[in-house]
Amino acid sequence: MNANSDPDYDRYADLDFEDAKPVSEVPALAQLQAEQGGKSRITIRVDNATLAVFKTRAEKTGGNYQTLMNEALRQVAQGFTLAEVVRETIREELRGE
Repeated sequence: MNANSDPDYDRYADLDFEDAKPVSEVPALAQLQAEQGGKSRITIRVDNATLAVFKTRAEKTGGNYQTLMNEALRQVAQGFTLAEVVRETIREELRGE
């Protein structure tokens, strides 16, 4: 995926972030990030077909494939079975979400 595949790329492409501060140096942002639980950057290998499914769904919903993958992993971690996840996905698709 290249940078300009993001739908908001053109709107922000010319912004200058040279003087931007890290979140840790802006107390209000640091607090907000801490309250949200934060995220960790990892490297993971995923089957091409699996990645394509998430990217396609993200394009259709206007979302982000990484967010969709994170939600799927969260559901599994919380004990949802694959069958339950599939059922919920079908329900969402039928409702047009």
